Amino acid sequence: MGASLPPKEANLFKLIVKSYETKQYKKGLKAADAILKKFPDHGETLSMKGLTLNCMDRKSEAYELVRQGLKNDLKSHVCWHVFGLLYRSDREYREAIKCYRNALRIDPDNIEILRDLSLLQAQMRDLSGFVETRQQLLTLKPNHRMNWIGFSVAHHLNSNASKAVEILEAYEGTLENDFPPDNERCEHGEMLLYKISLLEECGFLERALEELRQKESNIVDKLAVKEQEVSLVVKLGHLVEAESLYRALLSMNPDNYRYYEGLQKCVGLYLEDGKYSPDQIDRLVSLYETLGRQYKWSSAVKRIPLDFLQGDKFREAADNYIRPLLTKGVPSLFSDLSSLYNHPGKADILEQLILELEHSIRTSGQYPGSMEKEAPSTLLWTLFFLAQHYDRRGQYETSLSKIDEAIEHTPTVIDLYSVKSRILKHAGDLKAAAAFADEARRMDLADRYVNSDCVKRMLQADQVALAEKIAVLFTKDGEQHNNLHDMQCMWYELASGESYFRQGDLGRALKKFLAVEKHYADITEDQFDFHSYCLRKMTLRSYVEMLKFQDQLHSHAYFHKAAAGAIRCYIKLHDFPPKSTAEEDEHMSNLLPSQKKKLRQKQRKAEARAKKEAEEKNEESNASGVSKSGKRHVKPVDPDPHGEKLLQVEDPLSEAVKYLKLLQKNSPDSLETHLLSFELYTRKRKILLAFQAVKQLLRLDADHPDSHRCLIKFFHQLGSTSAPETESEKLIWSVLEAERPTISQLHEKSLFDANNAFLDNHKDSLMHRAAFTEILYILDSNRKSEAVKLIEESTNNSLPRNGTIEPIREWKLKDCIAVHKLLGTVLVDQDAALRWKVSCAEYFPYSTYFEGRHSSASPNSAFNQLRKNSENDIANHSVGSQNVDSTISNGKSFKDLTI
Repeated sequence: MGASLPPKEANLFKLIVKSYETKQYKKGLKAADAILKKFPDHGETLSMKGLTLNCMDRKSEAYELVRQGLKNDLKSHVCWHVFGLLYRSDREYREAIKCYRNALRIDPDNIEILRDLSLLQAQMRDLSGFVETRQQLLTLKPNHRMNWIGFSVAHHLNSNASKAVEILEAYEGTLENDFPPDNERCEHGEMLLYKISLLEECGFLERALEELRQKESNIVDKLAVKEQEVSLVVKLGHLVEAESLYRALLSMNPDNYRYYEGLQKCVGLYLEDGKYSPDQIDRLVSLYETLGRQYKWSSAVKRIPLDFLQGDKFREAADNYIRPLLTKGVPSLFSDLSSLYNHPGKADILEQLILELEHSIRTSGQYPGSMEKEAPSTLLWTLFFLAQHYDRRGQYETSLSKIDEAIEHTPTVIDLYSVKSRILKHAGDLKAAAAFADEARRMDLADRYVNSDCVKRMLQADQVALAEKIAVLFTKDGEQHNNLHDMQCMWYELASGESYFRQGDLGRALKKFLAVEKHYADITEDQFDFHSYCLRKMTLRSYVEMLKFQDQLHSHAYFHKAAAGAIRCYIKLHDFPPKSTAEEDEHMSNLLPSQKKKLRQKQRKAEARAKKEAEEKNEESNASGVSKSGKRHVKPVDPDPHGEKLLQVEDPLSEAVKYLKLLQKNSPDSLETHLLSFELYTRKRKILLAFQAVKQLLRLDADHPDSHRCLIKFFHQLGSTSAPETESEKLIWSVLEAERPTISQLHEKSLFDANNAFLDNHKDSLMHRAAFTEILYILDSNRKSEAVKLIEESTNNSLPRNGTIEPIREWKLKDCIAVHKLLGTVLVDQDAALRWKVSCAEYFPYSTYFEGRHSSASPNSAFNQLRKNSENDIANHSVGSQNVDSTISNGKSFKDLTI
């Protein structure tokens, strides 16, 4: 480096490099300027100056200088290396790899360039190139441990675990007998565990077990040794030995559910579906009775039997499990038992059990059969459990009466208000839910979880401005929204994005959804630093797991929600584009001169206000962005806070396709992915891609209402198009003609027959009936009255159960809302929509959407409209109105719901 310079300037060049490495950028710039004063065309100095300026956020100057330096000295590996570092800092990894390869053509044995190239290859999963580069590094520096380990990991990642084992064994052969020293025991132990896991992956189980037992004294992580040993022993089929090992692990941690599962497998008493025979259940009972005597304080040993016990035995075990936890007052008891509600009959048994406990405590202050008096708080926690139980079963009136009684009993318990908020949210009164969540928050202003729960409820109620004010109470001083973004608070951004979407503010909604997408891009980039760190610290098993996790990163639920939200925004933007400049000019031309003047003044004031706010934010960030060292860390003010620029896209559907491809790759088993695909490609007139989406929907769930909708809509639209003219159109048509007979739902049937068959198979389902009526209307708009009648004839049956306080209905609130929107917007029958609203207000009395009698919305407006439309009355309409009026007179106002 700097070889073409005189000694004085060569020393200055070394100073530039040292200053860059120690982050003394001003010092490095001063040295670079001193060299360039005498040698203004020195390529390497120009490149290093550019690299230094890049670290000072002067990117445009940096690129200009580096390109100029490279132009002046194309045969310098330093210039190419610096150019690669510049690209790497901007996450242009493919371009950086090209630069590194050019540098290596000039200096093929440069350790630094090879190391940097290997990191990029690991990041980009260029695994064959990664193996090649790590081999070169090992050849150049065979006495460096990290090069051996890196070469081994490279082969493992490249699906060659046996070669990775050979490399590790070769490395062990270079070690001295007294290795490792005390300061390297942890790292060496991790390497040995990694090698054993590789042997297990290759199927060399005996060899792996022998290696583990031989090297056990050299491994510091004794728990990992035991877990690895039992894994190998089980795979070898030595179940008796494995049983004793699992019992040893349980003595170390008797609350680890995985150890109990492993022990059950060893004694032949584990089934994935949990459907055990009576004999197997008896053996499991005996096993857990023995374990219970051995680990008396273990919670897991008492909880696990509840999953496989049935009938009276389940009731007895649940009774023994629940009583001490109610006495102690454990708020998470219902969450602990909630998985039992998926087991047929167990929810009924739990309800009977808790009601008996409640009755006994009320009447005698004791549990049934007990002589000890219970504390008053026991009744409180019993009511608390019952409220959540009835909420889970959709019996909201009973649930609210229980939680109200609990609040009256002890009005200072925060959990009661949080649960009441959740019940009201499920019941459909989002405003009241937000009010109770806020009440819980005010009771403990230092609790971040309760604060976050309140924010979430407010966003669900579309109270975005208020939610923002509360959210920032737990952020740092300064620009709060930047803090929430920097904290990668994705649940907040998703909830606020969905709220903005519901309110029709597509710009802000898009901004929030794309912010979440950016977080995932950042998480992908964050792995870069670990490629060298993990090899250095020898955390090899964790490193490989991290890389596997990163490969599946975009299948995470939060990313799916964000990408789907962004796609929905772009679809809506395509369907309802914002006014163009020409339309706005036309609108202006139609105004009077005085109106034009007022409008322009208003626009100028708004622009001036926005500019002033931006300047104030800049000043605040400048004032707060000074560190102890005196350096400023100023974050630029967001130039598009409302997402208005995001709406100015020429082709929204093309933007949506970018995110759809990620969903298709990472969430191929989600119905929503293919529904969005169908909607997008239908609008883009990509017939084969739309048909592919239909086939995927049928593969996942052919009986789903949305799958049926898309199938019939697709072939109906296809039949409505003109005959194919071009060769490509004829080819597409022939493909679809060949494919149609393979679809069982349409085989030798017309679309009307297929729709009728769908209804025959799903007569009792509200959403299936709704799908049928929508398709019927699409196929023949003259049959609208028949479609509406079919929906109104649907019955909301009670679900069968043992005993009841309040009937549990089949219909869900969200489904009834979807049907109301179908009646009002697709079938366009406002009277039917109104009748449906009145009917659903009875089923969901707390729903603000249907303006139920107990909701925080005004209960009268729907009924007043109904009276105005009395001329369109249908049979039994007057009876319905009388029933509704009687309920209004006894209804409660929102005051009754608040504290």
